[in-house]
Amino acid sequence: LKALATYTAFSVWVPDPEAVWVSAQLVQDYRSGDHHLYAILLFLNKEMEYPVLPPAGLPPLGNPDILEGENDLTALTFLHEPAVLHNLRVRFLDYSSIYTYCGIVLVALNPYEQLPIYGEEVIDAYSGQDMADMEPHIFSVAEEAYRTMIREEKNQSIIISGESGSGKTVSAKFTMRYFAVVGGASQQTSVEEKVLASNPIMEAIGNAKTTRNDNSSRFGKYIEIGFGRRGDIIGANMRTYLLEKSRVVFQAAQERNYHIFYQLCASRDLPELRTLKLDSAENFHYTNQGQDVHISGTDDVVELERTRNAFTILGVQPDQQMEIFRILAAILHLGNINIQASGRGGDRSYIDVNDRSLAIFAKLLGVEGAQMAQWLCHRRLAVGGEMLVKPITGQQANEARDALAKHVYEQLFTWTVQRLNSSLKAQREQPKSFTGVLDIYGFETFDRNSFEQFCINYANEKLQQQFNRHVFQLEQEEYLREELPWNRIEFSDNQPCIVLIEGQLGLLDLLDEECRMPKGSDENWARKLYDQHLNHSPHFRKPRMSNSAFIIVHFADMVQYECDGFLDKNRDTVFEEPINILRASQSELVAELFQKESAGGSLPNSSIANGSVRSGKRAHREHKLTVGFQFRQSLQLLMDTLNSTTPHYVRCIKSNDLKKPFLFDPKRAVQQLRACGVLETIRISAAGYPSRWTYEEFYTRYRVLLHGSLSKDDMRRSCQSALPDLIPDPEQYCFGKTKVFFRAGQVAVLEKLRGDRLHAAGVLIQSWVRGWLQHRHYQRLRWATFILQRYIRGTLARRLAWSLRYTRAALIIQKTYRMLAVRQLYLTIREATIKIQAFIRGTQARRIYRQMLTERAVVFLQARVRGWLARCSFRRVRAAVLLMQCCVRRRAARKELLRLRAEARSVEKYRELNKGMEVKLMQLQLRADQQVKASVFSWDVHNSVIPLLRLTMVLLTECFSVADVRAEGVLSLPPGLAARVLFLCVRQADCSGDQTRVKGLCSATVSAIKTTLKKHGNDLDVTAVWLKNAYLLKDLLHQHSPRQVTHLNDSVRALSDLCIQAYQQLLSISESRLQPIIGNIAGSDPRPTASTEGATMSAVLRELSALHTALSRQDLPSALQEQAFHQLMYLLAASTLNSLLLRKDMCCWNRGLQIRYNVSLLEEWLRSRSLQTGGAVTALEPLIQAAQLLQMSKKTEADGQAMVQACNELSNQQVVKILSLYTPQSDLEERVTLNFIRIVQVRGRSEGQPPQLLMDVRRVFPVTFPYLPPPQASAAQLEIPESLKISFLRRV
Repeated sequence: LKALATYTAFSVWVPDPEAVWVSAQLVQDYRSGDHHLYAILLFLNKEMEYPVLPPAGLPPLGNPDILEGENDLTALTFLHEPAVLHNLRVRFLDYSSIYTYCGIVLVALNPYEQLPIYGEEVIDAYSGQDMADMEPHIFSVAEEAYRTMIREEKNQSIIISGESGSGKTVSAKFTMRYFAVVGGASQQTSVEEKVLASNPIMEAIGNAKTTRNDNSSRFGKYIEIGFGRRGDIIGANMRTYLLEKSRVVFQAAQERNYHIFYQLCASRDLPELRTLKLDSAENFHYTNQGQDVHISGTDDVVELERTRNAFTILGVQPDQQMEIFRILAAILHLGNINIQASGRGGDRSYIDVNDRSLAIFAKLLGVEGAQMAQWLCHRRLAVGGEMLVKPITGQQANEARDALAKHVYEQLFTWTVQRLNSSLKAQREQPKSFTGVLDIYGFETFDRNSFEQFCINYANEKLQQQFNRHVFQLEQEEYLREELPWNRIEFSDNQPCIVLIEGQLGLLDLLDEECRMPKGSDENWARKLYDQHLNHSPHFRKPRMSNSAFIIVHFADMVQYECDGFLDKNRDTVFEEPINILRASQSELVAELFQKESAGGSLPNSSIANGSVRSGKRAHREHKLTVGFQFRQSLQLLMDTLNSTTPHYVRCIKSNDLKKPFLFDPKRAVQQLRACGVLETIRISAAGYPSRWTYEEFYTRYRVLLHGSLSKDDMRRSCQSALPDLIPDPEQYCFGKTKVFFRAGQVAVLEKLRGDRLHAAGVLIQSWVRGWLQHRHYQRLRWATFILQRYIRGTLARRLAWSLRYTRAALIIQKTYRMLAVRQLYLTIREATIKIQAFIRGTQARRIYRQMLTERAVVFLQARVRGWLARCSFRRVRAAVLLMQCCVRRRAARKELLRLRAEARSVEKYRELNKGMEVKLMQLQLRADQQVKASVFSWDVHNSVIPLLRLTMVLLTECFSVADVRAEGVLSLPPGLAARVLFLCVRQADCSGDQTRVKGLCSATVSAIKTTLKKHGNDLDVTAVWLKNAYLLKDLLHQHSPRQVTHLNDSVRALSDLCIQAYQQLLSISESRLQPIIGNIAGSDPRPTASTEGATMSAVLRELSALHTALSRQDLPSALQEQAFHQLMYLLAASTLNSLLLRKDMCCWNRGLQIRYNVSLLEEWLRSRSLQTGGAVTALEPLIQAAQLLQMSKKTEADGQAMVQACNELSNQQVVKILSLYTPQSDLEERVTLNFIRIVQVRGRSEGQPPQLLMDVRRVFPVTFPYLPPPQASAAQLEIPESLKISFLRRV
């Protein structure tokens, strides 16, 4: 009766073909026995009659307005389908809220729009909050799982399911992001970053565009995120389920292959991807079947960059990434191989050996193209113990090619998942607990359903069973906790449907059995299904018009499956011969993929099958697992994992199929609610006590209905005593320990009673309020009279007060005036007293000051006298010390003198040997003088002078050789003395007319100088001395030769070569000294040795100064010095730049600053010695530009243009190399992106630039010795030191 009484002036829900359910208001109370309900449709304002006939019966009742938009569906009074649908619509369209609780389930509607509800501030708001205190959100479920794991130390699972396009993948990504934030530090560590980086990779290789979703996951995945003892993420592991391999070779209309193929095709123009020989996606058979290669709002080039960055974060090196891209590109080229039919009736097939796609495929995978073409068109069979090769038809060859492509992609997908798991594996410690995130395909039904949909729906049956049992268990635990007398709630258990699929002689068993048959077919399997299950299982049916299909009644809907292709997909057969070819590939990754495959067991001779197939009893056959069996095992492992954890459920719902933002399609919503089990959850809740209130909430809400003595301290007793009067039927409610439970609809009855009671109370309150208002009016008049009297009396009182104030003010003025007069007299006396005191104190202070001056003068005189006495004492002590030092040094000087005399003995011996020759020379000179006086010359004298000059030359070179040993002696000689003396000897011999003697004398001079240079090959000063002498002797001979004779040209050329030799030796000595310390220009030496330890930039400048001093001391021309330092500056710049191009640690901003500073020191040194005009500064320009390159901004395209213009002395390869090696040394710097490097590479490309990377450090610039006519030389002008013992030459 109470239930019937509810249908009085109440809202109800009636079915509608478009909106599914519409709201109507009853216009007439329903009475038992009526066959119609009369109501007004609210949205049309139209009356209607609703027939009350079985099985529909009475229509569902509407909930009170107070519950509209409730964030938890189980809080509704009436729990049924229209109430759930209406509440979801109101929250979605009116409140823009996409999340709603349904007990332990979070229902998420896809808004098809980016919402600002996933930022860091939202994560902070939900972190640490109770689930019941916050609005429904995916972060709330993640927080509940995280806190439960920490608190109970038990593993958790978040099960996300729904149709394709309902937002499962996005929900899983936000869940992982929440764990990465709350389970990490303030900044993401490497583990959290790797966990998030796995998403772009798995989306690229496992997601594709379908007609329902632009980013549909074509595989299931379960990610276990491991947490440490402090609740931080320390690792992760991923398991995948049932990859849709058929999409690799076939796509339906308006669908695409996996994203990674289109990303590679779109990025084919990148330099590193040109070797893949890719083309547009429209030109590949495996990517153009859907006739829609683009996704609106998606840039495949940018997505590939995200994928490559994610690979890099997870530790996959660029060369290994290129191996992956080569395999993917090879799959695309495999699909373009043209297989042609031949033979009679097309029973054979072949591939042209010049097929371009075959050649590219073979090159990318490192296999033989001819062998692959052979075994794609032939098959090896075992007949009678012998192996036969049988050709196959064109269709079979195409199927074998597609099977190979699917198998290669599956192996690469599996390898990638294993590689990600190895990167995400916990390194520091073992996880204490984990939270799993299951992103799995939802229930699917299409116009044509095959093996993939069968496995997907089978998985959803298992998940739905686990969900129903878990919800039922929670409901019963609530009743047990409240100690309610309850009867068992019946719920829809789908165990019979699961037994039909996986039980003994079920669909999967019969499918595996048929796969074992040598001639098994889809038709035979269909007949076995009909014989075994038709009319035996209520969940199995046969279509009327087909003998090759069957129907399964799932928990969500009936689905018809086509048997065609079930056996082939379950066997997943690939021929062995192409696999053996790939196993022998030159590519390490390809060989690794298929070596791992063979490691699990030997392969059959004819085929490789991943199924549970036993082909005969031959010894070379073996038992293999079918796809269905493998999926059943992995699914059972998943269920065991879920059952061992505390599950949390997220059901994703597509709001519409048009992908329009905030558009609600009620038909599609109801269909998905039925499929995902939300309505089953509500039905289980409605079967018990769906409405429950705590005693405090019930007491607060319905206090107006309670009679008798009410005690707030004992609310439970008050509710128990008053509730039987409100609801006479005790079956409609039940009392628990902390809550009172109601059957469906009873809260609406209480709301109606409460409304009636409040209406009656309102009338009573109105009467009391009106009486109170009249009484209030009287009180206001009375108080007004009192106020007037008070104001009049106040005016009189204020007048009296003013007169009293005036009298008091006069007295105060008199008192103040008298006080001022007395105070003025007091201040005058006080000021006079202070002045007297100041004069007295000043006199005393001056007296004290004069006394202090006298004392200071006395002290000053004492200090001067004492200082003079101390200085006298110091001078005496210093004189004694100096005397002692002189004695010690005199003794040391005597020892040094004795040592020098001992060294000079060898020279004295040589001079004694030549003493006779000197006497003879003096006699010859005397004889010549006598003959000159007599004006008689003869050829005998000349013949005697020539040997004398030759001996003089020998003595001179020997003397200089001895002087070379004593460097200070050589350096003390005037520059060019030896050259001038030798020139005088040669000129004297040339005047005698004996050309043979002249040539011999010049040759002996050149040989002697060469011997000296060779002997002192490491001495800068000695080499500079003989460079000056050779250079001056060449100029003297050149000056003498044109006027006198031409037979000295050979000698001039020999001296020119000798000058070049001395110049090169000079540079070689400097280069050998600079080579160990060149690294100082870049700030450090990468090879610290004992010889270079402690070297600084000052060492480089010191060596350069040594060379400059040696050249300047010999008065060499400035042009020659500029050429020498041009060569050395080029060596410094080339060596430093080459080191910069080869070392990654030098390519940073700090090193650029250090190099620029050191180069500026070199420039300043050159300018201080006037050497900047000979090309030395220009030789440093490449190094200066390299240093500027390290310090320039490297972000925008304008920066790239400026960089190309500024670095005109550097080649394009050098600029790109430095940018590639650039390594930030602090957080303020950023790594140079690949896009910026490409901008610089394109803009800096020039046809005129040589393709060089390193500078040639061995490059030698040609040297030019300028001709400077020397002054006329004569023996009288020469300043010959006496120590050389050759002063007799002046007489010759």
